[in-house]
Amino acid sequence: MRAGRVQHHIANPNAEGKHRKPLRMVEEAVRTLRKVEREAKDAGLRRDKDWNWPQVWVLFDRDDHQGIREALSLAEKEGVHVAYSHPCFELWRLLHYTNYTATFGGVCGDANSRLRSRPGFAATYGRGVRTVTEQQSKHVRDEQVLTPVTEDDLSRYRTARKHAQKINDGHSTPHPNAWDPYTDVWRFVEEGLLLSGY
Repeated sequence: MRAGRVQHHIANPNAEGKHRKPLRMVEEAVRTLRKVEREAKDAGLRRDKDWNWPQVWVLFDRDDHQGIREALSLAEKEGVHVAYSHPCFELWRLLHYTNYTATFGGVCGDANSRLRSRPGFAATYGRGVRTVTEQQSKHVRDEQVLTPVTEDDLSRYRTARKHAQKINDGHSTPHPNAWDPYTDVWRFVEEGLLLSGY
């Protein structure tokens, strides 16, 4: 591990479904965090002194997963960062185009179809793309985040973050299963990827 370097490890998207359960993902993230913390110490870094002390993030959504509360509790206890969306990740992407505050009833398909129908969304996949499949809309490609930022992109990002913060602040219950809609993916963008927008 070198000082000043941001390393990203993206879990295999083709991993078996049983490994993509939130609690299991957090348990694996705890093991990963302990490993990279040992490596950081061996490299002479100190948690209280070095800005580049390792972070491990897990991104998951509500979908139909059980154990969300337990996963969030374990992550907080062990120092793993979580970006959580309810009902699904597509909500974060939808907020780039519209302020959506009504519940989805926990059903991701509605968020996904609303996202795919947004004017301009297909264009984020490249010139000439007119339709985006349900599967495509679930994934963010590197070039959608790591390409040079246009003013329009940055404006959409800031709009999405503002919408997300507003809907998140409206939840008064401590039960994450009731936070519909909810997303804090912007925290991962800013604190995990160290981007101020994309």
